[in-house]
Amino acid sequence: MILLPVTLCTAGAAAVINFWLGLRISRLRLAEKIFVGDGGDDRLVRRMRAQLNFAEYVPLILVLLALVELAAGTSIWLWGVGAALIVGRICHAFGMDGWGLGRRIGIALTMLTMLGLAAYGIYISQTAQAAPTTVFKIGPKN
Repeated sequence: MILLPVTLCTAGAAAVINFWLGLRISRLRLAEKIFVGDGGDDRLVRRMRAQLNFAEYVPLILVLLALVELAAGTSIWLWGVGAALIVGRICHAFGMDGWGLGRRIGIALTMLTMLGLAAYGIYISQTAQAAPTTVFKIGPKN
């Protein structure tokens, strides 16, 4: 069995954050009696955007995290990358509620996490030795 502890822990934390983002939307919908769409409510639009932004970036970053962890192994810096993603997404959510610095921190941590993992993944793929291949010839032996 292959276990990717950094990715598993980060994905679990991300799932909790996604639940929290959805709960914030639901609570606001109930309070404002807006059950479909955004009803022109700016706070609801911002919270919906925060959750959609989460859904746009986090899955790809989790895939990159898993592939890097699989290729390079679990390491302390990878734990830091996972933590940065989670902190960034929490900051971004509060930033979308009006804390401008939180939004900027969230964007920066998300982008740095994604680009860093992408660059390292490309580096790993280019520096890894080619796996041995076996060629099977079909037909009569010569």
